[in-house]
Amino acid sequence: MLKQNLQQKLLQKLSPQQIQFIKLLQVPTVSLDTRIKEELEENPALEDLSLTNLNEPEEQYPDRDPEEDTYNGDENEGPADEFNIDDYLQEDNLNEYGSRYDQNGDDDDDRKEIPIAVQSSFFENLQAQLDLLPLSDKDFRIGQQIIGSLDDDGYLRRSITSLTDDLAFSQNIFAEDEEVEEMLKVIQSFDPPGVGARSLQECLLIQLRRKDAVADPIIKKAIQVVEHYLDEFTRKHYDKLEKSLNMNSHELRAVINEILKLNPKPGDSSEMNTKQMQVIPDFHIANNDGILILTLNSKNAPELRVSRSYQEMFEHYDKASQKDKKMKEAVQFVKQKLDSAKWFIDAIKQRQQTLLKTMNAIMQYQYEYFLTGDDKNLRPMILKDIADRINMDISTVSRVANSKYVQTEHGTYLLKSFFSEAIQTESGEEVSNKEVKKILEEHIGAEDKHHPLADEKLTEILKENGYNIARRTVAKYREQMNIPVARLRKEL
Repeated sequence: MLKQNLQQKLLQKLSPQQIQFIKLLQVPTVSLDTRIKEELEENPALEDLSLTNLNEPEEQYPDRDPEEDTYNGDENEGPADEFNIDDYLQEDNLNEYGSRYDQNGDDDDDRKEIPIAVQSSFFENLQAQLDLLPLSDKDFRIGQQIIGSLDDDGYLRRSITSLTDDLAFSQNIFAEDEEVEEMLKVIQSFDPPGVGARSLQECLLIQLRRKDAVADPIIKKAIQVVEHYLDEFTRKHYDKLEKSLNMNSHELRAVINEILKLNPKPGDSSEMNTKQMQVIPDFHIANNDGILILTLNSKNAPELRVSRSYQEMFEHYDKASQKDKKMKEAVQFVKQKLDSAKWFIDAIKQRQQTLLKTMNAIMQYQYEYFLTGDDKNLRPMILKDIADRINMDISTVSRVANSKYVQTEHGTYLLKSFFSEAIQTESGEEVSNKEVKKILEEHIGAEDKHHPLADEKLTEILKENGYNIARRTVAKYREQMNIPVARLRKEL
């Protein structure tokens, strides 16, 4: 039976402009340039003024009052349907704190040519070794297929059958599994030692078997440990190893030291070691005689404007006396691109203001920490504390904190690292859990490695220092700091 009723619902929907701002807000500085280039490619009505100035005289665009360019809109405020296009023909970036951004970059290093070291990559090095071998064309092609199938860490994580199928389908080479297996052994004889292994155990054994096990009994024992007792070794069951291999603690220590010298990721020994994550700070905090000065990375303030040619095209079409269907479609297309360019510029400006506003609130909240760099001066702070100060949503603060970095005189840090929970001491004072982690790290670092401190003992130490924390909380903090349990920290 059909029923008809009347319902009233209150829904909140984000406009396309708000969605665009949210997406831009969470983009870090290192990726912002790429995002802007994508927008420039998609929207011909948007121009990069820094590129345009190379071909056009500066006096063509007279200076304007910087106050006209200051964006004071709320983050949930949508753009107006009508706008003055002149406001977007040239941008003069001015932040809400009155400091002007340097469009040429804030570091002298940006203008320096950085020399690039020329070196062979990990895969090129393996290919060069393959080229030196007297192989048939078929074996050479199999070797190339194996090298191309290696992961960046030097492991082969594909089955022999899969390699055989790839050779048949992609290169029309029909090989037996045994032939591929034989060529894999050849690849495993290449440098760096351990390359081409299919497991950690095989990787370590390849490296150990290259050494003289006959002349050195420690190498022979190490091979036995890796081949038959790798699980006991990783779990540090030293008593069981001494009993099974009939060794004393001195001999076992020598065997362990020999195994620890091996490289568990042979691919890292060349190209991977040179790869470092490039962190470009979004903010800079300078200490000027006890006064903190916050600046936004100039890469966050691009020189964008609406294309004059598109604006002239729009005016020409709009003033045309006769408008047929094609003319109306052209007008609609040009207006859509102009609107899109204006919205993107607005979103970039709003992003700048939100970043500065959020970071300034964090800096003021953690003023003592930024002055000293001492973790003990880090106040307990959650997202809501900052959201309340800047009168914005918690999700907005989260987007800023999760992907942005700040450079201080004490180092470069992810904003998320300044947020921590509060812990109450016996005196009733609230301290950051990072202070507790610092104390844990100090005691674990100074412990006797022959008898490492268990979580229960660490809990007692914290209670003696006035921190009444449960053992499971201590275990949680230890795991967050990537510190293993006491048994795995034990040394002979």
